[in-house]
Amino acid sequence: MPSVVVVGAQWGDEGKGKATDALGDRVDVCVRYSGGNNAGHTLVVGGEKFVLHLLPSGILNPDTTTVIGNGVVVDLDVLAEELEVLHSRGVDVPHPLISANAHIITEYHKVLDKVTERFLGKRRIGTTGRGVGPCYSDKVNRIGIRIQDILDESILRQKVEAALDQKNELLVKIYNRRPIEAEDVVQSLLKHADAIRPHIVDSGRYINDALDEGKVVLFEGAQAHHLDLDQGTYPYVTSSNPTASGATTGGGVGPTRIDRTIGIAKAYTTRVGEGPFPTELFDEDGEALREKGGEFGATTGRPRRCGWFDALLVEQAVKINGFTDIFLTKLDILSGWEKIPVCVAYEVDGERHDVMPMTQSQFHHAKPVYEFLDGWSEDISKARTFDELPPNCQAYVRRLEELIGCRISGIGVGPGREESVAINDLI
Repeated sequence: MPSVVVVGAQWGDEGKGKATDALGDRVDVCVRYSGGNNAGHTLVVGGEKFVLHLLPSGILNPDTTTVIGNGVVVDLDVLAEELEVLHSRGVDVPHPLISANAHIITEYHKVLDKVTERFLGKRRIGTTGRGVGPCYSDKVNRIGIRIQDILDESILRQKVEAALDQKNELLVKIYNRRPIEAEDVVQSLLKHADAIRPHIVDSGRYINDALDEGKVVLFEGAQAHHLDLDQGTYPYVTSSNPTASGATTGGGVGPTRIDRTIGIAKAYTTRVGEGPFPTELFDEDGEALREKGGEFGATTGRPRRCGWFDALLVEQAVKINGFTDIFLTKLDILSGWEKIPVCVAYEVDGERHDVMPMTQSQFHHAKPVYEFLDGWSEDISKARTFDELPPNCQAYVRRLEELIGCRISGIGVGPGREESVAINDLI
């Protein structure tokens, strides 16, 4: 049975949660392998809207076991709150399994995230202030706190005190803030120990055992390819590796265990935070995409920057991730435009680029070269087969396939779980 990785092909907010949830009844194990609660997945099930930040999208499928992998950074307060919100709404969801090796976001990570971003001023990255970056920094610097550490109070206290020896120097002497008390941090983490203790696992072994038993395992990352620390539009990126290769390290499996990689791409393009965006719109079309698409951050509520589909952006993600399929979301939002521009190249200092340029400077100065496709006016939200889509809509999809070099196997035509068009089997 297959193991499948789901990756955003743009700058996030493509609808990975919808795609993952739509596959849910065929998935035995759903693994979140990167990021923290700086991301948000919006799911609409039975007319009800659910926004998840840390929980894997498969949590709403009763027959799917969810796992928070070792590559995730976990805010235990957020995890507890998300579960409580679901329970208060009458949704009976089990606690996800949590990797013993996942790192914990502490209060000092969140404080440092916010004061550092303010300190950067115009050079700010545009973080959510959730402490994700500082937590990953501690992981790399080998002074991080892991889930397994709350099983041993003595070790936990030693590690927190060691970390704060350094952090408090920064807070007091550089940022003019009060020092953080180690005991306050320790107690804030220990209050969750009893609740999560039964759910802590060796996630790599658990996932590999599931694959050995023939179970279907789906890996989902947060954010997207172009926010990847190594492959994205650095420095305006996240602090982890949401690309398909990140599933192997963040999930704890070997590369030979991955069977398919599915890219999720929006029928247009959005971005939250800072950084270059060649097809960004500042006119009524951009505002219409934002309003029709409900383009406001699921985690922060920030308005998303909106623009036309950028084929070079997605083609790069196809190439690097080795996507076998693309799930195209929010195609219904494009109904009503007479002509729909698609970026097919960039112009940089008078030179045409048919693939993404190599350097940050070139990409920053890239101007889109558009191809204009015929639009459609019909409501496509009731379509369930490709043939039910209007001819111009079908032509739009087929042209995107040609430009990005990957087949489009599924299409989202509305926010609901059932509002999808299947072209090929994704699993």
